Amino acid sequence: MNRRWIFRILASAAVTVPLATRRAVAEGEKKVHRLALHVDQNDTDIMKLVLGNARNAHDFYAQRGEEIAIEIVAYSHGLHMLRDDTSPVKEEIRDLRATIPQLAFAACNHTKNAMEKREAKPVPIIAEVTMVPAGVVRLMQLQDEGYAYIKP
Repeated sequence: MNRRWIFRILASAAVTVPLATRRAVAEGEKKVHRLALHVDQNDTDIMKLVLGNARNAHDFYAQRGEEIAIEIVAYSHGLHMLRDDTSPVKEEIRDLRATIPQLAFAACNHTKNAMEKREAKPVPIIAEVTMVPAGVVRLMQLQDEGYAYIKP
């Protein structure tokens, strides 16, 4: 008796979920794809790879008429990517941000504070960046929100 009841619930769910999905698509609701990219190395090639990944993902979904939200999160040595004084890719970031408005950049405040203490000076962050309390926590939050996580 228990098995039949479980089977009925599973069968009902198998029919209900696809129908709900089809209804949403039929009513014009668009799925927004979500991508979180992680940078924790002071390596220009990695930084350029991440920016290329963001551009490629955006272009792919734009060609299909679909939306994508992308966030690049930098901490540890990767924070150099978002530092105004040391970023080897800050012009590329500005250019890409201008063409992809839904591209966000997050910088780890823990890392910034540690760098400021070590260097005994303020660490300037480029204008396109949002400070987050902790980069690792931000990545967790994004994954909880359904973002696909990529670390090149």
